[in-house]
Amino acid sequence: MPDVWIGFNSDDRQRAWWQNGLVTLALTGTMVVMILTNEPAKWWFVSGVGVLAVVAFVGTVNLIYGRVLLTARGLEFRTFVSRRVIPWSEVAGIETRRRVIRSRILCDLRVVRVRGRALTIPGTATSRVMDAELERKQAAIQERWSRAVNG
Repeated sequence: MPDVWIGFNSDDRQRAWWQNGLVTLALTGTMVVMILTNEPAKWWFVSGVGVLAVVAFVGTVNLIYGRVLLTARGLEFRTFVSRRVIPWSEVAGIETRRRVIRSRILCDLRVVRVRGRALTIPGTATSRVMDAELERKQAAIQERWSRAVNG
């Protein structure tokens, strides 16, 4: 069976750029305003906002371009900041996590491991309650996992 990529499609990438780009732009704007007011006693605040803007931008890129390759031997996580392989033998389950943040429901998929903490699967975050794309991704992962474990 050929390897399968799990990640955002182009529409989801564009939507995520708009949502997360606005936050990064707001942080950058706050930092610029603080610099232009030229108050030397606030250097620590400007530095903190600058670091926060960089972390938000790296997190956005990691969220948008992170993907997982489903292979015969396991899940290969490929994100902006790391690479990791989780063998199928270490997978205890695939779960959908739902969180409520600012009156919005956010869903994503997580790999529950036999040992260690559960890992969020990149490219599966969505704010839609009934998302057919998320269900398709979960079904593909479940199918690969059951084939690898059951032979």
